[in-house]
Amino acid sequence: MRIGVFTALWGNLSFEQALDKAVAAGVTAVEIGAGGYPGEPHCPVDELLASESARASYLDAIHSRGLILSALSCHDNPVDPDPGYARKADEAFKKAIRLAKLLGVPVVNAFSGLPAGAPGDKTPNWVTCPWPPHFLAALDYQWNEVTIPYWQGAARFAEEHGIKVAFEMHPGMLVYNVETLLKLRNAVSPILGCNFDPSHLWWNGVDPVAAIRRLGDAIFHVHGKDVYVDGINISVNGCNDNKPYGEILQRAWTFRSIGYGHDAKVWKDIVSALRLVGYDYVISIEHEDAIMSQDEGLAKGVAVLKEASVFEAPGEMFWA
Repeated sequence: MRIGVFTALWGNLSFEQALDKAVAAGVTAVEIGAGGYPGEPHCPVDELLASESARASYLDAIHSRGLILSALSCHDNPVDPDPGYARKADEAFKKAIRLAKLLGVPVVNAFSGLPAGAPGDKTPNWVTCPWPPHFLAALDYQWNEVTIPYWQGAARFAEEHGIKVAFEMHPGMLVYNVETLLKLRNAVSPILGCNFDPSHLWWNGVDPVAAIRRLGDAIFHVHGKDVYVDGINISVNGCNDNKPYGEILQRAWTFRSIGYGHDAKVWKDIVSALRLVGYDYVISIEHEDAIMSQDEGLAKGVAVLKEASVFEAPGEMFWA
């Protein structure tokens, strides 16, 4: 298993400066944004698609530093009710798929997206309860008329290029938990799977180990990100929270550096569960801690993951 980093935290730095930061942090893999919400500050997609020599130089900059490129990330909303926005998101996704193939990257990380609640609506609608009955009608429309048909086509495109698509199960998206991830995967194709990020699951009351065991070989990539769940605030207002991320004292939960939401034992259990289901790829740290500097937060997260991760193949069971 490798420890990596999502270079989005260094969007103000050049590509090579970001790679140098990754090396200095002690990781051996980088995940790089290739459009959508992460942007492409470290991945000139059109230039790389157009030039074999540019791709060779790009990969050399990564590999010469002892790093691998674990994934391209293109999180966006290709099922947005605004046709123009949806088209641009779809185009960015397909460019990322094409580039991943050319770069030899096995997976593109993405969101499922979120449609409107009915034809003619202009805003995506995240449904979290089954009543009043119009919510069930909205879900039927979102799944059966918009999202499944879109991903049937997009999955064929990814499969034709030999690339897996890993959805981050994220609140505000149609795929936000294990059940919805597997629902879309079963309706479309096993080429769709999961970019497993425990931070979005903890505050919803999910046990990441149980989720990992249920997902099994549907896990294609993993994010290392922690979250502090504030029991005092949850006891008053519950887990769902739309207050700005900066209002930390008032929020139900806050993203934290690894180890500051859950300790090393919890992360050891996550790593062990990943091993049990056959995942032996990359845990890519996504640093989004508003209480720590980037350098300190990343360094402490790397230290916890180095303690928790398992890097060697298991030995023979000489005792059995």
